Amino acid sequence: MSETPATRRTTMSDQALIEGTGADWKTWLSLLDERDATALDHTAIAALLVREFDLDGWWAQSITVGYEQERGMREPGQRADGTYSANVSKTVSADAPTAFEWVADPDRQVRWLSDIELTQRSASPPKSIRFDASDGTRVLVNLSAKDGQKTAVQIEIAKLGSAEDIATAKVAWRERLARLAEAMPTLLARVR
Repeated sequence: MSETPATRRTTMSDQALIEGTGADWKTWLSLLDERDATALDHTAIAALLVREFDLDGWWAQSITVGYEQERGMREPGQRADGTYSANVSKTVSADAPTAFEWVADPDRQVRWLSDIELTQRSASPPKSIRFDASDGTRVLVNLSAKDGQKTAVQIEIAKLGSAEDIATAKVAWRERLARLAEAMPTLLARVR
């Protein structure tokens, strides 16, 4: 069975693409093929989409990655530099500043990160923080407040060595996020 755009790119449907850009995957693939985009690198394809079709950067990047995957230029989860990345998320019962403290503070990390050490690279409290991990990966954390009492903790694990490492990283980070949610005091407990 040959793969189609719908089977290769399960993260974005034709409908979402049509709503966001006015065209489906088949159309975007054809337009890029007409411009011999397989001969271009990632940056050049995205720039072409912005320049010729007036797409914003997010849509240009999304279409570029989908095109690269469909044309065998990149595997799912593979970044332009050849490394791989994985994403996991969990909603925790805490406001964003509290969640940020639990993710950023090394003393609190000990309570939910027993198997890996993180070294902070940069931070924009309470929205994001970047780390180098002791296993050689990069960990990028984004926090999004939900109704003031909950926060979505979204993690990208970058610099994975292979496509096979994606599943392993997802399992490990889902377990870590579950421990974070258990270790973190809830807002209700703090109010009482």
